[in-house]
Amino acid sequence: MKLTAIAIKSAKPQEVEGVIKDRKLSDGRGLYLLIKKDGAKYWRQAYRYVGKQKTLALGVYPQVSLQEARERCNQAHKLLDQGLDPNEVKKAEKAGKYQAAANTFAALANEWYDKQTPNWAPATAKKRRSLLDNDLIPYLGRRPISELETHDLLTCLERIEARGAIDTAHNGRQVLNQICRYAKQTRRAKHNPATDLAGALQKKKTQHRAAITEPAEMGRLLVKIEQYEGTPIVRTMLALAPLLFQRPGELASMEWAELDLDQALWNIPKEKKKERNKRTDDHLVPLSTQAIGLLKDIQLLTGRNRFVFPNQRDHDKPANPESINKALRSMGYCTKTQQSFHGFRATARTMLDERLGFRVEWIEHQSGRSVKDPLGRAYNRTKHLEQRKGMVQHWADYLDEVKLAAKTGNVIQGGFKVAGWLS
Repeated sequence: MKLTAIAIKSAKPQEVEGVIKDRKLSDGRGLYLLIKKDGAKYWRQAYRYVGKQKTLALGVYPQVSLQEARERCNQAHKLLDQGLDPNEVKKAEKAGKYQAAANTFAALANEWYDKQTPNWAPATAKKRRSLLDNDLIPYLGRRPISELETHDLLTCLERIEARGAIDTAHNGRQVLNQICRYAKQTRRAKHNPATDLAGALQKKKTQHRAAITEPAEMGRLLVKIEQYEGTPIVRTMLALAPLLFQRPGELASMEWAELDLDQALWNIPKEKKKERNKRTDDHLVPLSTQAIGLLKDIQLLTGRNRFVFPNQRDHDKPANPESINKALRSMGYCTKTQQSFHGFRATARTMLDERLGFRVEWIEHQSGRSVKDPLGRAYNRTKHLEQRKGMVQHWADYLDEVKLAAKTGNVIQGGFKVAGWLS
């Protein structure tokens, strides 16, 4: 006899001589309702496949109604008619869903991020995480990465572009390309739809770091740095910034263990460098006598610490590079249009080349940028070391000259050269 909705709803487990047992209510064609001793009800399908008796789970009542159970029973019989085992088909479908879930854009993006994070600086990792969480995953996350097309990615990037974040949109394109390439490399996708995004976004506006490159202006800035009344740590960092022209994060995280004041050298570990994944060696930075004097002075204050410039609140952490930009602003300089901490690199790069005539490769090696030799090999920790020692001393002396000129009202016409260093 066929089951009815009312009969199913009121059905209870079987009771035999006071013992509660499971109960089966048949609906025909192998479909039955299994009522467990605790009252739970499950739809089951009994069938034979290659001579073996098997059971297929069709769902839980009342989530699966009588009508739905019958439809699933019919589907199972259709599979049997095709010579397929309904249980094996169910397992394959389930496995496919799990695989699809593991191959969504969100899953691949997070997997890619976890693999790349050890290669990034903390600030880069934080920026990439924010880009994924705020601009990419919310719109692409649930999609199987193998189904994404170029127009899907472009729509996502245009949403970023529409709010005026052009640089972020270009960063997003770069990240999408790397994620999709990783998906292709790991056989989760057959092609990389991000490769065709080139030229689809507005061009980035080139914005150079704010930097002073005129001697008279530089002299006035150096006088203000000398007169700055901030903390000794910020004063020293500020005074060293134009002398060393390294990246802000590298200077702020300088450690005493990296310094050899007797040899006038600062050894920046490659792990701290922005291009650390491409470097095979550390970065040696020769120090001028002026820089050594500043370091020896601050050593009396922070020499027992790990960092030359410890954080004011937590001495186990380095100082915040932004404190230098804050100091520059307090002296009346706009860090976006006049002079920034990072801009001291551009200041030295321009003035050493155009004012003092030093060779560009010496300047680039000193600042830690990528320089290739005639054989195409990038970086050499001792390349031009002796020449760079003379160059940084020449640079420090030149800065003293322009500072003195600013104090006395004299004018420096161009630069000055020391015989032998420019040959």
